[in-house]
Amino acid sequence: MAEGAANELKISFVGGEKVGKTSLIKQYTNGTFNPSYEATIGAAFTSKPDELNGKPVRLQIWDASGQQKYRSLMPMYYRSAAGVLLVYDITNELSFEDVRSIVRDIKQEAYSAVLMVVGNKCDLENARVVSREEAESFAEQNGCKFIETSACDNVNVHEMILDITDAILSKENN
Repeated sequence: MAEGAANELKISFVGGEKVGKTSLIKQYTNGTFNPSYEATIGAAFTSKPDELNGKPVRLQIWDASGQQKYRSLMPMYYRSAAGVLLVYDITNELSFEDVRSIVRDIKQEAYSAVLMVVGNKCDLENARVVSREEAESFAEQNGCKFIETSACDNVNVHEMILDITDAILSKENN
C-alpha cells in the first residue's frame, strides 16, 4: 500500500478502569493478549494500516486511561475522533454506568463521531452482571452501534473495528 493512499481515521477507546481497552487494542493490532493488568497513563497511541472492503485505511487508535485522575482529559481523546468505542466490562455494573455518563457528555457536546458501545469480557459469561439486552437497548436509544467482545479469546475484536470503520466511511460518503 502506498503511503498517503489510505483514508486516515482516528478511533478512540474510552471507558472505565480495567475494562480491557488496552487488551482489545493489543489483540487487534498484534494478535496478543496479556492477562496481567497494566494501567494506561494518560493515553496511548498506535497506528495500524488495514483494509476495508478492498480499500486501504490507516487507523490512528487512541487508548484513553480509565483512571479517575485522568477523567478530565477524556474529551480531548474523543473530540476529534471519527469513531469512539465506549468499552465496559460485562462483569462490572459501574463500568457500564461510566459508559452511560460518557455518552451523555459526548451527546451534550454534539460531537459527530460514530459511537459504539462495546461489552468486553464476554468470555466471563458466568460472571455477567450487565445483560446484553440492557446494553443493546441503551446503545439503540442513544444512536450507538453495539457489540460484545473478548480480548482474551479474540471474539469479535476484528469485527468491532470493521463495523465502526465501515460506519465511519459510510457516514463520510453521505
